[in-house]
Amino acid sequence: MGKPTGFKEFPRETVPYSDPLERVSGWGEFMVDVPEEHLRTQGARCMDCGVPFCQSATGCPIDNLIPEWNDLVYHGRWREALDRLHKTNNFPEFTGRVCPAPCEGACVLGINEPAVTIKNIECAIVDKGFEEGWIQPEPPVERTGKKVAIIGSGPAGLTAAQQLNRAGHSVVVYERDDRIGGLLTYGIPNMKLDKGTVDRRLDILRAEGVEFVTNAHVGVNKDAQKLRSESDALILACGATRPRDLPIPGRDLEGVHFAMEFLLKNTKSLMDSELEDGSYISAKGKRVIVIGGGDTGTDCIGTSIRHGCTSLVNFELLPKPPAERAPSNPWPEWPVIFRVDYGHQEAEAKFGKDPREFCVLSKRFLDDGNGNVSGIETVRIEWTKDDEGKWQMSEVPGSEEIFEADLVFLAMGFLGPEDTLAEQLGLERDPRSNFKAEYGKYATTTDGVFAAGDCRRGQSLVVWGIAEGRGAARAVDTFLMGRSDLPAPD
Repeated sequence: MGKPTGFKEFPRETVPYSDPLERVSGWGEFMVDVPEEHLRTQGARCMDCGVPFCQSATGCPIDNLIPEWNDLVYHGRWREALDRLHKTNNFPEFTGRVCPAPCEGACVLGINEPAVTIKNIECAIVDKGFEEGWIQPEPPVERTGKKVAIIGSGPAGLTAAQQLNRAGHSVVVYERDDRIGGLLTYGIPNMKLDKGTVDRRLDILRAEGVEFVTNAHVGVNKDAQKLRSESDALILACGATRPRDLPIPGRDLEGVHFAMEFLLKNTKSLMDSELEDGSYISAKGKRVIVIGGGDTGTDCIGTSIRHGCTSLVNFELLPKPPAERAPSNPWPEWPVIFRVDYGHQEAEAKFGKDPREFCVLSKRFLDDGNGNVSGIETVRIEWTKDDEGKWQMSEVPGSEEIFEADLVFLAMGFLGPEDTLAEQLGLERDPRSNFKAEYGKYATTTDGVFAAGDCRRGQSLVVWGIAEGRGAARAVDTFLMGRSDLPAPD
């Protein structure tokens, strides 16, 4: 697995981002190209660790054969590395760009040294595969005569579609937006995932025989029951699209928006007209506050800076994470540590400081007198454990503060799928309001209807969407044929 002594000889070197002050002038991807030798050296750091936790349930939900393709890259056997990568991952060009890499958090080397740069190597393998023309459509040899409808074209829906199509079933994917890709197209900004990268994979799926229907909002302009009756099986992969709100005084003021409204409109306008049509929420010349951390909050930061905002603050409710793992957060758990993502880096370069303010509770949106937001009244909070060991939040007396703002973006996560499909199909919901379907079986309480991805498990990662899409495909194939040869994560 790599060079036996590589982890002792070579330091960790990630693929760098382009200069923050340069990249914020456009919407191109911020990763830079690196020499092949760099990647081979990083692959050499993979240890012969005996039990590779990177590909376990703790590390990789799709059981990627990480040590195998690290070793193949080290030896320059890129085509074989691609074959091993595609055995478990339908779309490594997506995970290699946007996944937070829980595999690296579980890397055995990471116990006492910086982990292997697994994510960078994964992305390089698949990009080389496209460059060399190795990735070609794989249509099925014969068709089964069975028809599967999939609602949603995000990671889970696309994965299930490719798997079931390759099993010989006729697959139609329905997407409510005007472009295919779901989260990949409209939820992740171009600088993190270029839409040409999405389109080239969609072209592969179309050539394999998958059919796509856009502007088909099932449950609204297309009847869900009728779609179920026209298909032999139905997969719900519609995501968790109900955003968590902040119902404090002034919430109805102009200028307070959900993060996804901001990001979707920006990407659509960018793709339609290079932002010339003005059909987006512009942060140019505005004082921006983003409430909520995570990827969505970071994407709002990066997008606002590219628009030309004049100031930027990011509120987080929780305390600043430690620089190193806490004793309560041991390996191989995901390391809850302080990280500087691309948006934070850009904000610091542009405005001279990290934009995050920790332990901030928003109390009230302020009105400028004309129905527009002009700021937020806040208070600092502290976290302590009660007698039962549960964390409790309390306000710090005298810490009230007003932050000025012309735009506020709410990026506080999502609460599950919308109600329409559950109502039309008679689905049960779990206690978190997701579609009730057991993990590994994916069957809902309505016969022939399956659920996968965020609408089943709640808001999660792209890699989990791929894992669930593969699992649901196997479950549907078994439902239709009585057995299945499709692989699925353990």
